[in-house]
Amino acid sequence: MIGFIIAGLVIGALARLVKPGKQNLGILATLLLGLVGSVIGGVVASLLGTGGIFELNVLGFVVAVVAAVALIGTAESITGSRRKKLRQ
Repeated sequence: MIGFIIAGLVIGALARLVKPGKQNLGILATLLLGLVGSVIGGVVASLLGTGGIFELNVLGFVVAVVAAVALIGTAESITGSRRKKLRQ
């Protein structure tokens, strides 16, 4: 479980590094989105037959980072639109 949390944090941090621009997300949001991305990567790798959901493999890791980048972009667009509405 601790390894899964650390992997989620690493994946979330890598996703934030890959995504251009400044992200207004905290460490907890990064961790949660990284965890979700790692689960998505594990599921995709499992469906492709390269390993189990919670196994660490290259394909699952790459898909996890891509999924986390997409999730961070989505989270930013949601929080950004809320902030704009609050300012108006």
